[in-house]
Amino acid sequence: MKRTLFNEDHEMFRAQFRKFIEREILPHYEQWEKDGQIDRKLWNKAGDNGYVCQWLPEEYGGLGVDFLYSVIQIEELALEGITGFALNLHSDIVVPYIWNFGSEEQKKKWLPGCCTGELLAAVAMTEPDAGSDLQAIRATAIRDGDHYVINGQKTFISIGLQNDLVIVAAKTDPKAEPAYRGVSLIVVEDGTPGYIKGRKLEKIGWHSQDTAELSFEDCRVPVANRLGEEGQGFIQLMKELQQERLVCAIGCVAGIWRTLELTKEYINERKAFGRPLSKFQNTRFKMAEMFTVAELSQVFVDRLIKEHMAGSNVDVETAMAKYWTTENLKKTVDECLQFFGGYGYMEEYPIARAYRDVRVQTIFAGTTEIMKEIISRTKLA
Repeated sequence: MKRTLFNEDHEMFRAQFRKFIEREILPHYEQWEKDGQIDRKLWNKAGDNGYVCQWLPEEYGGLGVDFLYSVIQIEELALEGITGFALNLHSDIVVPYIWNFGSEEQKKKWLPGCCTGELLAAVAMTEPDAGSDLQAIRATAIRDGDHYVINGQKTFISIGLQNDLVIVAAKTDPKAEPAYRGVSLIVVEDGTPGYIKGRKLEKIGWHSQDTAELSFEDCRVPVANRLGEEGQGFIQLMKELQQERLVCAIGCVAGIWRTLELTKEYINERKAFGRPLSKFQNTRFKMAEMFTVAELSQVFVDRLIKEHMAGSNVDVETAMAKYWTTENLKKTVDECLQFFGGYGYMEEYPIARAYRDVRVQTIFAGTTEIMKEIISRTKLA
């Protein structure tokens, strides 16, 4: 399918970024998967090439380019099956909180480092007893003069160990009614006393993505580190979810294409009963179904990219895209692995890693069930 999103400059950038992946990531990725963490130097190299937070204006260290450059990065990383390098989590999900809700002083303090890769940013929402229900978080940030004293635990935090800044969702007013009005977002810098990076979590997939538990024990943070007004944290989180879910959907569509290409190559080479697997009707019909899903998904997501860039409210539609693409990526990988037979269960085949890496997609950034709840509330109103 011919896509109309990108111009010549975009395609030149795609070629450059693909070379960066081939040169700086692919030769080392297997080792990073074994190590359980991406080499921190990769972030600095990406920053040196202008690949980090490139959408930010030049005065803050960015290049001032449009969101399509981020789209290209998301797609190219997904097309290579790279889940460990959380480039777009940092650049397009976390840093926008500082850009959209931070003061000018905060922007000047943190954003240049975020662009160079010197400062890596994470967001800490999820707790052991609070995932999708963000109003139920228990972490508190109680004001004491010109500081907040933060106490609580966070879990499943991506860039959990390597982060230099973490945006913490905490209750600045634990007694607020309704509960969401008591939530604020506060930036905690690495090295702050009482900010404790806990154990690295062992996951089914995404092995080189450092996911960790974080703890805050009487962690004193300046009030000046709060993003926006006190009590606005929940609303700020909701405003950023549109782009977060769109980022997920973009990567998942690229993941579907990658899976189909890997499978196409295999079924054309692998023979059974004297002929290639691609000659069997069941194989051909299954592949036809999955290629159709890929095309439909691409059209829908490309439309949402355009509308998102135009400033439209497509919150419900991005929930649809997040649900649809993550579920179909999971289904596509499962069905394609079946064609590989026993080889599909072997780690040396990329489809095996894809099988364990895709499972989390229907969980993070809002589960499939939460996406359906968002959709139904609007469509059935």
